[in-house]
Amino acid sequence: MAAADRPVVVDIATRRRDGRRQDRGDGPAPLLRQVYGEILRDERRDQDRTLDDVARAVGMSKQYLSEMERGRKEPSSEMLRSVCDALGLPLENLLARSVRRLSAPRRTGQHTVTGPPRVELMAA
Repeated sequence: MAAADRPVVVDIATRRRDGRRQDRGDGPAPLLRQVYGEILRDERRDQDRTLDDVARAVGMSKQYLSEMERGRKEPSSEMLRSVCDALGLPLENLLARSVRRLSAPRRTGQHTVTGPPRVELMAA
């Protein structure tokens, strides 16, 4: 069978809503701010709302909200609550979804790790 004739298998668990591959399964657990950002972005997109729309409802810049969603900014608890309120997402729901994502099985090297991430301190 030619390569072009072979069926394509897609693991839907590793695809995001926008079709891009999630890297959650490989390597170390993501930072909490990255998980919060993914959830907020998913929720905003599920509601078909723009960055500008949500940022205006919160009273923040579109750039700052974008950086929060990409996990580049460490938002305060007040900022998280404001964004959740603008999305109609209870803060408790954000926290529960974050726990589920962080405790999902992930691969580190040759091993699959389940349960909460383990913290390791390393000297520089």
